[in-house]
Amino acid sequence: MRVVIAEDNALLREGLVLLLTSAGHEVVAVAGSGPEVVPALLAHRPDVAVLDVRMPPTFRDEGLRAAREGREQIPGLPVLVLSQYVEESYAAELLSGGTNGVGYLLKDRVGRVDEFLDALERVAAGGTALDPEVVTELLTRRKDSPLDSLTPREREVLKLMAQGHDNATIAGTLVVTERAVHKHIGNVFLKLGLPPSDSGHRRVLAVLAYLAHAPQE
Repeated sequence: MRVVIAEDNALLREGLVLLLTSAGHEVVAVAGSGPEVVPALLAHRPDVAVLDVRMPPTFRDEGLRAAREGREQIPGLPVLVLSQYVEESYAAELLSGGTNGVGYLLKDRVGRVDEFLDALERVAAGGTALDPEVVTELLTRRKDSPLDSLTPREREVLKLMAQGHDNATIAGTLVVTERAVHKHIGNVFLKLGLPPSDSGHRRVLAVLAYLAHAPQE
């Protein structure tokens, strides 16, 4: 897998390069500031880009803007955005451009190597990967929404779906049967006014689209 990395912290940047190359991936370019990112993406057209949210020169949202611009100029470009803190508005903005091949993780997640590599590969394959803490923010930021009608178990299932997990993984995590997961997903979709189907990747995109576009508080 060919990867472009954009991270201004040299130590973390080199750590990512080492981690990815050790896992058999090819890092085709690195960028240390916002203005470097899009040219690197256009020059190399990677299989996936790993981008820090806050980068020079302003340390605000350069990485996020580069992700959006990169996806506009290279339709379908998979992007995994890393953030130091839970910045729910940034996650929602990223998702508003479409949820295919999108990930948003906290930097702490990189230290959990297997989880990070699994998320990266899922995003590169056109899937979705959201940090559990980010999902929690998305689920709890609204009042008086259909989310309030979900049972605690249905909210657990929705959170795991939003992180990109399939039915078997959800069942294993919650220690229930896949049939029970299927039923919970049907209830979630019914209460959120979404098509009552949990087949394939479509269900994850539908739930994330709802979370990204529903009115905020």
